[in-house]
Amino acid sequence: MLSAWSLLLGMAVLMLGHGLQGTLLSLRAALEGFALPVTGIVMSGYYLGLVAAPFIVPHFVGSVGHVRVFAALASLASTTILMHILWVDPVTWFFLRFVTGMALCGVYITAESWLNSKADNQTRGGLFSVYMVIQTAGFAGGNFLLNLAPVQSWMLFVGVSVLFSVGLVPLLLADNQAPPPSRPTHVGFKELWRLSPLGLVTIFGIGIAQGGLYGMGPIWARQFGMSVGTVSIFMAVVLIGGALFQWPIGRLSDWMDRRIVLAIVSFGAALASVLVLAAGPSAETLVLVLFFLFGGLSLPMYSLGVAHTNDFMRPDQMVGVSGALLLANGLGAAIGPTLTSFIMEHFGIYAFPLMLALAHAAIGLFALWRMTRRPAPTAAERGPVQAIPAGSPYSTVLAQEVSAVRREGQEVRQPAEA
Repeated sequence: MLSAWSLLLGMAVLMLGHGLQGTLLSLRAALEGFALPVTGIVMSGYYLGLVAAPFIVPHFVGSVGHVRVFAALASLASTTILMHILWVDPVTWFFLRFVTGMALCGVYITAESWLNSKADNQTRGGLFSVYMVIQTAGFAGGNFLLNLAPVQSWMLFVGVSVLFSVGLVPLLLADNQAPPPSRPTHVGFKELWRLSPLGLVTIFGIGIAQGGLYGMGPIWARQFGMSVGTVSIFMAVVLIGGALFQWPIGRLSDWMDRRIVLAIVSFGAALASVLVLAAGPSAETLVLVLFFLFGGLSLPMYSLGVAHTNDFMRPDQMVGVSGALLLANGLGAAIGPTLTSFIMEHFGIYAFPLMLALAHAAIGLFALWRMTRRPAPTAAERGPVQAIPAGSPYSTVLAQEVSAVRREGQEVRQPAEA
């Protein structure tokens, strides 16, 4: 599996650049005097590109192949970040964020389908777990690079571009070309709602909350009184918490009704956010601890939502359903920064943790209500939770393909009513 490790190394470097650029652009937009609502819209552009990519990239892959598309899109992402220095304008930055989202999603699609081809049914789960950890660690580590140069300088933008370019090297020198990714069959939101209302609400709601967190979190932290160095720690501890809590929460949901686990972690994340309201700028350490707990409880909810949806799907439905979940999460994430910025503009900085708390509490309440509507799947009907990084869109498809393989031949109950 030496070739798989070269791919993982390349993705680690790319994620360092990705983690740095998101926080950098958010802080730089504030320094350039962008209004909060404008900054929110600009940051939403990335997620719109993420949603658009699966409809665009496969056509190019079918025409010229994975390697060329991967190299072109990674180069495009490397160039796009530099263009933010040349044209400091909200409209231009929104367009550039859209292009970046589309380019990086194309990189994910290529790399993850290639990685999937390197694994068999016995090694795939472990390999993608390692991939998830590397993604999260790279994304978290990129935030610490924020301390290498002043935010108002051009050097950090160049650093992101260098990381994107260097990350290409081990991937392009890997020994095999990735096969074409499977294209999901279409499943509409109406059908998805009929099959798994809680899955749809969880994936969409967590998209709103986490899109707002990643897009506007650095600006909130600065307004709260944190230094740039502490902002990098703030963003990193959320991701570290998510990585550490992912496995135990997933295992717990394999042993009991996932809806109970979803409700518990949702209310727990809401409580951690609410407690921030009682803290002031002088309680910086407490705020970091609370957001570590928030990330630990909130980030695994993406995997829980996908796993809960899987529990009610037939194997032949899973790839199509994953496409609908991807779209729902992307739309929620696109709404998140814009919605959060407008709320912060009108209600102040403490509206940020309150918004996060309300979003998670709503998911928890909906989970409790769904428990009154139909019984939980039996242990035989539930598939295992796959650790899925929400920022990596195509991994949803791949993880559900794994679940489908594991559950072939089993009778999976179709719900009689929504």
